[in-house]
Amino acid sequence: MIKKAVFPIAGLGTRFLPATKASAKEMLPVVDKPLIQYAVEEAYAAGIRHMIFVTGRTKRSIEDHFDTAYELENELELAGKTALLKVARSIAPEDMICSYVRQPRALGLGHAVLCAKELVGREPFAVLLADDLMVGKPSVMAQMVQQFAEWQASLLAVQDVPREHTNRYGIVSGQSVAPDLVDLSGIVEKPAPEVAPTTLAVAGRYILTPGIFKELENLPRGVGGEIQLTDGIAQLLRREKVFAFRYEGTRYDCGSKLGFLQATVDLAEHHDEVGPEFSEWLAARHKVDAGVPK
Repeated sequence: MIKKAVFPIAGLGTRFLPATKASAKEMLPVVDKPLIQYAVEEAYAAGIRHMIFVTGRTKRSIEDHFDTAYELENELELAGKTALLKVARSIAPEDMICSYVRQPRALGLGHAVLCAKELVGREPFAVLLADDLMVGKPSVMAQMVQQFAEWQASLLAVQDVPREHTNRYGIVSGQSVAPDLVDLSGIVEKPAPEVAPTTLAVAGRYILTPGIFKELENLPRGVGGEIQLTDGIAQLLRREKVFAFRYEGTRYDCGSKLGFLQATVDLAEHHDEVGPEFSEWLAARHKVDAGVPK
C-alpha cells in the first residue's frame, strides 16, 4: 500500500498574475473546487490517507482550506443547510492526515520532494503536482497504485506529446514490457525536439521508492539552476528499476492559462449541478459565434 502523498506547492504561480499576487495558485477554482483539492481527492481515492504539503510563504490559505472551519460548520448547521455542511466536512475526511513542511528556498521540484524526506520516512510514496489536473476512472493515482502493487518499483505517469513540445517535459526512453508499461533506460529534462530520445513525456504523477532521497541529496543543480527530480530519477535508474506508465484518463495543464480554461469548460460540462445548463448555453453560444441564429 502507498500510504503517503507529497504535494509540492511552494511555487509562486507567476503565470497567473495578478490573480496569484496574494493567493496560492493551487487555490484557483476549477468550477467549485480549488486545484489542490482535485489532487488530494485523487490521492484519497487511491487509498492514500497521509497528505504531505511542501509549502512556501504564501500558502497559508491551503492549510486553512484543509483545516476544520468550526464557525462555518456551525452557521450551516444552525441554518439547516445539511447539504452544504456535508460538502464543507468532506474537504478533509476524518481519516485523512495533513502535514506541512516549508521549502525554504525555490530550488526546484527535486528539492521540494527532498524537503518531505523526514515525513515520508523509509517507505514508497506518491508525488502529485496540483498544476496537472488528472481525470480518470479509476483515478490516475489509483491506476498507479495498482501497478505498483504488481511491480514494486518506482512509477512515472507518462503520455505521448508532439515532438515540438518535448522541451516542456521530462522525456523517457526504454523498452515496453506491457501495452501500458515501459521499463526505463533513460530520462532527460526538457530536451530540444531534435535530440529528444522519444516523445513520451512525464506527467505530474509519480510513485517513488525512498531510494530517491539519497540521489536528490547528492545532486548538483541542473536545468534552470534547480535540483531536478528528473535528474534524481536518472540516477535512481542506476540502482533500481523504474517504469513509465501510460495512464488512462485526461490531463489538463492548469499551470498554463489555456489548460486551466480547458479544464474549467470540460469539468463544468460534466458537473452534476450546472452541467446540463452550461452545456446548453455553450452550444447556443457556439451557434451565435458561427453566425447561426439561436
